Amino acid sequence: MLSGEYFVLDGAKALAVPTSCGQDLIVEPINTPQLIWNSYTNENHCWLEVILDIPKLRLNSATFEAEKEGGNDKLAENLVEILLQIRKLNPSFLNSKKGFSVKTKLTFPIYWGLGTSSTLINNLSNFAGVNPYELLQNTFGGSGYDIACAQNDTPILFTSNGIEPIVKQVEFDPVFKEQLYFVYLNKKQNSREGIEQYLKFCKGLTSQLSDISTLTEAFITCKRLNDFEKAINEHEKIVSKTIHLKRVQELLFSDYFGQTKSLGAWGGDFILATGNEDTPTYFKQKGFSTVIPYKDMVL
Repeated sequence: MLSGEYFVLDGAKALAVPTSCGQDLIVEPINTPQLIWNSYTNENHCWLEVILDIPKLRLNSATFEAEKEGGNDKLAENLVEILLQIRKLNPSFLNSKKGFSVKTKLTFPIYWGLGTSSTLINNLSNFAGVNPYELLQNTFGGSGYDIACAQNDTPILFTSNGIEPIVKQVEFDPVFKEQLYFVYLNKKQNSREGIEQYLKFCKGLTSQLSDISTLTEAFITCKRLNDFEKAINEHEKIVSKTIHLKRVQELLFSDYFGQTKSLGAWGGDFILATGNEDTPTYFKQKGFSTVIPYKDMVL
């Protein structure tokens, strides 16, 4: 999501772009009444193995690497809960004597925070024939913009509207894209914690919602980098004032020659940076080694 973070939850327009990274879901039928689940990293290393007995969806066994999810020991239980929520939406889901082997495979490092959960929800919804936005509401929560990105291969204008959001494909191919970079901040941020931070201060934000929507439109129509940077700066000011957190440029990059913008929940994951050929060197000298040109990240 390039614009609209946080405010998208209350109906502000958001500009989002699908990334070239994603997650595959491969399903194969088997003759035993089990769901055998294996999740693989982008380096083809299995980090989660779960066996469920069906049709009761009873956990048979589970092994995982805790460090992959910050020590989370509830991965298997979370998976079971998602499957149970799918069962509520589609009672026939996994309700037979035959089972399935399911393999998921990320095409990006798991700690990047590029939608591991959302792509899983989207893929499982396709498998089960249920509404992914409804499933998202019943599990992880959030606006669902990342579900829309998983379903589109072009930039989108996204407006949250419960289980039937408004998704419009738009043209966003800035002439200055060679001067845009994505920088990983060496920390995966929990989106749910970011949402909780926003919800503390989100009352009476009518003017901010309008301003953010206007800035989203400006992002799309900007023809010059200078105008895009002005829009970034204004967007950051509004979010900063609302959630009572300092902008990333103030905290980490006050001497940077371009503009930076947080993406998603503030405090981690990726930022968007404007700059030039010296941009990668600047950030790497600051200790942020993952600097990806816009054209290499966006589909």
